[in-house]
Amino acid sequence: MGRKVLISSALATTLAMLTACSSLGVLNGVTSSAGYVVHRDVAYGPGPRQSSDIYVPAGSSTPTAVVVFFYGGNWREGSKADYRFVAEALAARGVVVVVPDYRLFPEVQYREILRDSASAVAWAMAQAPKYGGDAEQIYLMGHSAGAYNAAMIALDPRWLQSCGRSPKSLAGLIGLAGPYDFLPIKNPDVMPVFGWPQTPADSQPIHHVASSTAPRRSLLIAAHRDAVVDPERNTEGLAKALRQVGAAVQVKRYGWLNHGTTVGSFAWPLRPLAPVLNEVVSFIEAGSKPSAP
Repeated sequence: MGRKVLISSALATTLAMLTACSSLGVLNGVTSSAGYVVHRDVAYGPGPRQSSDIYVPAGSSTPTAVVVFFYGGNWREGSKADYRFVAEALAARGVVVVVPDYRLFPEVQYREILRDSASAVAWAMAQAPKYGGDAEQIYLMGHSAGAYNAAMIALDPRWLQSCGRSPKSLAGLIGLAGPYDFLPIKNPDVMPVFGWPQTPADSQPIHHVASSTAPRRSLLIAAHRDAVVDPERNTEGLAKALRQVGAAVQVKRYGWLNHGTTVGSFAWPLRPLAPVLNEVVSFIEAGSKPSAP
């Protein structure tokens, strides 16, 4: 009963605040501004949406893991400033966080979005030490459409190779409610992003799972029920494909979450919903420990 009371209280408080503000604005409004240093609008490319905000834990004296976090929004909307609550949660646990903007539809379609994503990751690989990050401990993480970006960069080597890098250098993939296998496209907002019905099969992350290119480790998190992205086909399907090629993958599903709160649970008022933050941090910390002989 105690857990249910905590969850109900958190939801009631948050829903009351949502009546007057956008959900992301509320979550950022209750996010601490202490414990980290932010470097804003650091360019990884020449365009106005080709820059990142970098969150560095305060007082860190040794190189730490780095998370490059891609936000969702149907590849049509979103801003790095909207996800301070995610970056703060991880930075408070000692992780350097890079949150890139990327070009969106209708300015570009999915290939250019992936080129921007790859450029942001390649930049992080090169510049991580400057911000206290460990270049050998870089994780790609995303929510919804952003999880698609992260998975494609981690699974399809073409994108990082075009930047002179390799996904083999990545420490792992963390996907939150991601669409990894969504043909035929049914969402009318997504169709033009992928040029439907001429969308090629190689636009799907699941078609790039191979033993030679699979991430060292993956953590896939989803709700038990998600009205936006089917977790059985996408999360469980990608996990199955990764296991079939011998890749290490963990799946976490939670009954109290939905599509939005899978990432919203990083903010402290919604953390009672599910231990998503703790799972992500534990996954990262496990990757930094030396392997047993």
